Amino acid sequence: MKRILITGAHSYLGESFEAWAKAHYLGDFSIDTLDLHTPDWASVSFSGYDAVLHAAAIVHRVNEKTSDDLWPEYYAVNTELAVQVANKAKTDGVHQFIFLSSMGIYGESKGYGAPWVITAATAPAPTTFYGKSKWMAEQKITPMEDENFNVAILRPPMIYGKGCKGNYPTLSKIARKFPVFPDVQNERSMLYIANFCEFLCRLIQSGKGGLYFPQDAEYVKTADMVSAIACAAGKRIWVTKLLNPLVALVSSCPGRIGKKANKAFGNMVYDLALSNYEGFSYHVANFPESVMLTEQSVHRES
Repeated sequence: MKRILITGAHSYLGESFEAWAKAHYLGDFSIDTLDLHTPDWASVSFSGYDAVLHAAAIVHRVNEKTSDDLWPEYYAVNTELAVQVANKAKTDGVHQFIFLSSMGIYGESKGYGAPWVITAATAPAPTTFYGKSKWMAEQKITPMEDENFNVAILRPPMIYGKGCKGNYPTLSKIARKFPVFPDVQNERSMLYIANFCEFLCRLIQSGKGGLYFPQDAEYVKTADMVSAIACAAGKRIWVTKLLNPLVALVSSCPGRIGKKANKAFGNMVYDLALSNYEGFSYHVANFPESVMLTEQSVHRES
């Protein structure tokens, strides 16, 4: 049995992983969680743990792109704290350290109609405080790896599923409330929470380090996501290209409105080859199944 320590209490990813591991890997893992808000967290021994999953992070604050006052908080939590935890894990003899980074280290999605496939040769170019702080942490943590300390860096795309925050709940509300939606031909990499949790279980079993790009087996078009949500919710929605000129116009607008349009209908995918690992299967649900399971959980709790 492998002992795992999740650093960062009450995180969506950490709690989802723990629930998945207990449901599907009972007897394989023993999992504890350490709240890093506790002042004396550093006095807790990491000795005896096989892996540390660092889940503590500040994701997105309102007006983060316009308020320089927020940068110190992002840096303190997403960079400095992550490095401190990694250092302690190594000092206390932990074999594997898993750092949850983000696709956001490559910047934001390309504008309407502009394709973008991230490959192994694509250089990080973060544009938000979140992306910058994660990228800085990666650069400080990766060199810690040696023959006794494996560092695994994960750069997942948008993760969705039961209890998620961010863009998915917004799309879910749109699918349930609006009868019509633009049929824009865009592509996005996404990752269903169960696929992500299964990936983590397989990675911890392997004990390996390295750079990883877990994503679902297929790219997602925003219109297809909205249609799938509407179908799962028992709603009817008309997806039409007649609205595409309006999307193109809005996406060209300067400021917040244009950025929101490009975020919703722009392109940003990982090359699928980056996410395939020999002897390492983690796709437990396909796209239609993942949306149905997510919406069923929302319906049960509403």
